[in-house]
Amino acid sequence: MASGASGIRRYRLYTPSDLRRSERLPLVVMLHGCAQDAQALAASTKMNRLAQVERFMVLYPEQDRLSNLQNCWNWYDTRTGRAQREADSIASAVEQICLTQPVDPLRVTLVGLSAGAGLASLLAVRQPERFQTVVMHSGVAPGLASSSATALGAMRGRRVAVPLAPLAAGLHLPALLVIQGSVDSIVAPSNGAQAAQLWADREGGHAGRPRIVQRGKRYPVMVTDYRNRGRLVATLCLVNGLGHAWSGGAPGLPYSDPKGPDASRMAWTFMQKQFANRVPAQSR
Repeated sequence: MASGASGIRRYRLYTPSDLRRSERLPLVVMLHGCAQDAQALAASTKMNRLAQVERFMVLYPEQDRLSNLQNCWNWYDTRTGRAQREADSIASAVEQICLTQPVDPLRVTLVGLSAGAGLASLLAVRQPERFQTVVMHSGVAPGLASSSATALGAMRGRRVAVPLAPLAAGLHLPALLVIQGSVDSIVAPSNGAQAAQLWADREGGHAGRPRIVQRGKRYPVMVTDYRNRGRLVATLCLVNGLGHAWSGGAPGLPYSDPKGPDASRMAWTFMQKQFANRVPAQSR
């Protein structure tokens, strides 16, 4: 468990075997969706298996059922401050891991599914200097809801022109990867494009020409990059045929579709590219 000003946060941590003392590994923070916990997300995404091969740590914070009966993160409840407190508790857990484990603090990233995606993006906006990238899978962008009622509207694709909160002078948002299913019945597919566009607008990015990518018999993906003078600020991956499920996830599990392209591998590839082009948050 991690404790901080925002309370206590339970988590699970995966560390690759045969860790060497000289190593400083990236940290991937995984935020589960509703009706999930750390173990369920790890199983469906197979992220630990990838972490063992690619050598990075995975932190799985868990929601307290007393905070939400469906085990959802309260990403939308910004009016009361509950969303901000939950985001800050994740940041406290990340800080604790960075202090106690051999983590490279300049290679820390956020990944969230559904409600976890909403909270991940909110945390990235609140503390952009902490994270190199953020991955939203089937989620709603920050600023589009402030209560449970407005959250339902946002999930249904109701467009609201709400700009992201201003950042401190010189700061930029971490690069964003959005993965969204085209037949998602829980989070309307339009949310993916809206999240990428809001992020790009904040960073002065412009959409490039969409391209279709397909590997084998997996669902095809329409990929759109948003850039500002060559710097990638956001990528939107619209997966044709994917519902409200982790793309390329383990078969036979809830919120997991093995027919989609491997979202875990897509996320890691995206992170690696950002690590290679790493620059301080103040000058991104």
